[in-house]
Amino acid sequence: MKSVDKHNKIIISATKVFAKKGFFNARISDIAKEAKVADGTIYLYFNNKFDILISVLEEEIGKIIEQIEKAIEQETDPEKMLNIFIEKHLSAMKQNKNLAEVIHIELRQSDRLVKEYRNTSFKQYIDMISKIIKKGQELGIYRTDILPDIAKRAFFGALDEVSRIWTTPGNVQYSVEQTSEQIIALFLTGMRTTS
Repeated sequence: MKSVDKHNKIIISATKVFAKKGFFNARISDIAKEAKVADGTIYLYFNNKFDILISVLEEEIGKIIEQIEKAIEQETDPEKMLNIFIEKHLSAMKQNKNLAEVIHIELRQSDRLVKEYRNTSFKQYIDMISKIIKKGQELGIYRTDILPDIAKRAFFGALDEVSRIWTTPGNVQYSVEQTSEQIIALFLTGMRTTS
């Protein structure tokens, strides 16, 4: 019988292996060894290595989406909503440095399957940013000449790159709060209306 615990153990192990070796260099046997299961056990839960990568991204990004949605559902101020998004994203990346590395490297691959993946939960995730920007524009807080679809990509790109603070050895270890304040200051200064 399949076990939720074993599934989660494989996901955590795969995230670690992908972060360390990269998706293309990682082998099913590496993941099985890290998870302390037989190679064949992996195939009870996943079809192949790509299925594992997609599951890592879907499940982990899905958890962050849930946290953000829950945190902003009662919030009406778009600036506070963006701040919540930033803090939740950065906290998740700081807590799970392996996931931060996988997102940073694997979502940039040119592989067709990875490109197709970008249209699922990842799209939902960054679309949250454009929805917040649109809300701010409707309320007259953000400039109307800002294109939400471009802004969301720039915003996520900044968050993704900043997350490397915690994954690259030798970097200054800024807190989530310090990092959030800097990103908010940079983006909101540029997006706010002048009046």
